[in-house]
Amino acid sequence: MLFFALVINYLDRQVLSLTWVNFIAPEFNWGPDDYGLITGCFSLVYAVGMLFVGKFIDYIGTRRGYMWAIGIWSFGACLHAFCGVLTNGIVSGDWILSFTGAREHLMELQSVANVSMMITTVSVWLFLVARCVLSVGESGNFPCSIKAVAEYFPKKDRGFATGVFNSGSQIGALLAPFTIPLIARHYGWEMAFLLIGALGFVWMGVWVFVYKEPRKNPRVNEAELAYIEQDGIGEDNPECDASSKCSEPEVGVFQAFTFRQTWAVIFGRFLPDSVWWFLLFWAPAFISNVYGYPTDSTEGMLAIFTIYLISMLSLGGSYLPTFFINRNRVNPYKGRMRAMLIFALFPLLGMLVMPLGQMSMWYPVVIIGIMAAAHQSWSANVYNVVSDMFPKSVVATVTGAAGLASGLGSFTSNYGAGKLFKYATDTDMQFLGFSGENAGYMIVFLIASVAYLVSWIVMKVLVPRYKLVELKKK
Repeated sequence: MLFFALVINYLDRQVLSLTWVNFIAPEFNWGPDDYGLITGCFSLVYAVGMLFVGKFIDYIGTRRGYMWAIGIWSFGACLHAFCGVLTNGIVSGDWILSFTGAREHLMELQSVANVSMMITTVSVWLFLVARCVLSVGESGNFPCSIKAVAEYFPKKDRGFATGVFNSGSQIGALLAPFTIPLIARHYGWEMAFLLIGALGFVWMGVWVFVYKEPRKNPRVNEAELAYIEQDGIGEDNPECDASSKCSEPEVGVFQAFTFRQTWAVIFGRFLPDSVWWFLLFWAPAFISNVYGYPTDSTEGMLAIFTIYLISMLSLGGSYLPTFFINRNRVNPYKGRMRAMLIFALFPLLGMLVMPLGQMSMWYPVVIIGIMAAAHQSWSANVYNVVSDMFPKSVVATVTGAAGLASGLGSFTSNYGAGKLFKYATDTDMQFLGFSGENAGYMIVFLIASVAYLVSWIVMKVLVPRYKLVELKKK
């Protein structure tokens, strides 16, 4: 269920990135800065949502929390479809209630300069609203998922379990280029948002009957429960045993920032997640703008598919910490950090994206795929650094607090990239032998290539060795 939720999550995220260049931008006269603003604000709201939603999920529980999360983000995904109709009605006063009719009317109005500018402004604001609703819901995805993993798996297995459900992001990204552009081409970009968004409501109908906490789940037998709880019932409270009614420790949202372990996870997510979200939101535009292959072309679809097919290698990478833990008998944090150092070295290939890209598009495609695989392996383990060092009762809260860093990093990379690409194009900027927008991409990939290594060093400085956080009981 966690895997399928993430498949739907990444399909919903990809609809805009796969349709804006070739379908949405011509209708609303968007530039890269407009798209960068929309994706950047999505990330900012996502960040703030992550800060508070974790505490909310710890309060109401995983089952109900995930219902709320996916319900809100599915509604937000569907809401995008009506931005064209609303833009046409607000700008022209002619409320055409069909997607095709509103689209055709807007294209006619584009010839009038002042009206064209108004269409751009109104449409951007409407997409911002829809995107913010989507981001509020999606901010609950990882706190719910990580909490569910912490409830159902012992520490040594959590990295691999997270890698399994986290591979849903690659599957969603693999399905996206062969579904979303084709739906947009044949039925309109609006239907792409509606059809993909509706999947979340189907998931909700299954989840409500499937998920229960291990001790309340009749399908979990005693042997399985013993395996799940092998780290000890007293993980949250050393004085508790299986039969006692001890209260669990608690931590406030802002109190989470007083721990070095929280800051280690924050730095482990700020730069790496900014790279991932840039690749997610800008890879289709990179293929289209630099190499001239639209997202609905065979070459464009194959390029995006190949990137995320390569990223599936992360499923094997996510098992590496478990291998180190079992073979060397080290604690989970040490095994995780050893594996994450290896993952941090692969993105250094990003320095070669633009130089090798002058020979063939497929060199950047392969390198970006390797970077994506390294990121997913990294993220599957950095998420579980939280459950390694914090009690289960506050995992979602701390994950949410660390998610603030992820969102801020994504805002910085997406909004900054949009502004950089527009500036580079307008001024014909020169950098390391590249000009215009290509120079902007060269700068971004240089930063992305060292992001993981820098993050690993900071994490190691903050938490050089494993230390379990001790919290006060209620």
